[in-house]
Amino acid sequence: MTNPRQLAFIALKEVHKGAYADVALDRVLQKFQLPDNDRRLMTELVYGSLRRQRTLDTLIDKLATKKAHQQPPELRTILHLGFYQLRYQEKIPVSAAVNTTVELAKQNGFSGLTGFVNGLLRQYLRLIENSSEPFKLPENPVERLGISHSFPDWIIEAWLEQLGFEETERLCAWMNQTPTIDLRVNILRSSLEEVESAFKSAGVLVRPIPYLPQGLRLISSTGPIQNLPGFREGWWTVQDSSAQLVSHLLDPQPGNVVIDVCAAPGGKTTHIAELMGDKGKIWACDKTASRLRKLKENAQRLHLECIEICTGDSRNLTQFNNIADCVLLDAPCSGLGTMHRHADARWRQTPSSVQELSQLQKELISHTANFIKAGGVLVYATCTLHPMENEEVISEFLAVNPHWQIESPGSDLVDIASPGWLKVWPHQRDMDGFFMVRLRKTKDSE
Repeated sequence: MTNPRQLAFIALKEVHKGAYADVALDRVLQKFQLPDNDRRLMTELVYGSLRRQRTLDTLIDKLATKKAHQQPPELRTILHLGFYQLRYQEKIPVSAAVNTTVELAKQNGFSGLTGFVNGLLRQYLRLIENSSEPFKLPENPVERLGISHSFPDWIIEAWLEQLGFEETERLCAWMNQTPTIDLRVNILRSSLEEVESAFKSAGVLVRPIPYLPQGLRLISSTGPIQNLPGFREGWWTVQDSSAQLVSHLLDPQPGNVVIDVCAAPGGKTTHIAELMGDKGKIWACDKTASRLRKLKENAQRLHLECIEICTGDSRNLTQFNNIADCVLLDAPCSGLGTMHRHADARWRQTPSSVQELSQLQKELISHTANFIKAGGVLVYATCTLHPMENEEVISEFLAVNPHWQIESPGSDLVDIASPGWLKVWPHQRDMDGFFMVRLRKTKDSE
């Protein structure tokens, strides 16, 4: 089976049963060998249909007698695939989008409804002949942005409060783009110039990322990442530019003792090791052993030896008290800054899950602050843009820990808010949304 639309349908069925989108997609791609073009199409259809789910449901609600949530789940998925191609994929001919969707219905138990599927898609095409927008959007700004850009209302509300309407609309549009892939060159094994040259020879285009001495962004399609030059030799690893900023903010030095308390799968751990020249000790802690195995594989591929693995919940580890020069708390979070990469995150997270995560983050920072010697540094980072997981966590921590203070970093890349924390807004910086802050434990706390 090598039909990319049928395989996209199979992956989406798994997601709607509860699987994570990237896991479901990966499972299907590993099972069926697809040419690069079909692989890209399938990936785009899966992630795009998930991202645009609310808008696509609104189309079904507008055009069909039965609302989207009343349709058989698998038929609804087929309609999502059809409407996604017609509405968002200009390179796919209209006839191909309609005919392949009708064929999907026929092949997957809906042969009696092929006329309905065909009619619904053609009804949409007739509507957009007269107007680019087939349904009237509500005046209410939350619903308006939520429907047109396909986000739950509560996320739109959180952004509007911080950014206002125009900036929120720009952020929504950015989050619906196909994500770029950034690489971090391992300066202990290679150089930007060497990697760039090897890629150029292989016909792959990259460009340096401003302000990031190890950063390269892929600007052409590549096929499987592990087939690119230098991957097996450990010359580079995949890491978004925002995530690369975090380790620079930590600024670890050769010979330091560093504890990465939520380390797996290891992007930042290995970056810290590179910045330390692989000299010193990094304790990479995580409570999930399988994710730590991935970290170990990454460290071995990058030829890094100063990393020690520690399996366990950092809230229960006491052996590290007062031993660290620096601690990185890259806290578990809602991931609302990376929703372009994790297409299903916007539908998985809820206001109550954000509240639960905020509580976990407060517990983690409170416990892991004990790992640091007087005069040492803790960097708190998340890939979310929700104040409850960011500013509120830090403000509460500082209120009850007077011997800690924010250390404002010098940076031309990101706007530093008045208390000294950094918030990367993706639509302004063209990188994942991140929050990060550098905290110093003052000498007089002993």
